Amino acid sequence: MYFRRLADTRVDKDLKQKEVAAILEMSPEVYRRYEKGLREIPVWALIKLADYYQTSTDYLLGRTDDPSAPRA
Repeated sequence: MYFRRLADTRVDKDLKQKEVAAILEMSPEVYRRYEKGLREIPVWALIKLADYYQTSTDYLLGRTDDPSAPRA
């Protein structure tokens, strides 16, 4: 499954795939495959990115257009 917002959000934050891969403690090639939809992104990585970008997992998954982080 391809999640366009993974790449779009990364670019909006002026980050390179290599930098996001380092945040997730994985190789840039593995992260690239997530962005391209060649591999499913694991839940733990999606949550970590949502926390890092201060948004919701639903936003990254394209389930909502509201980038606001959920309130606790």
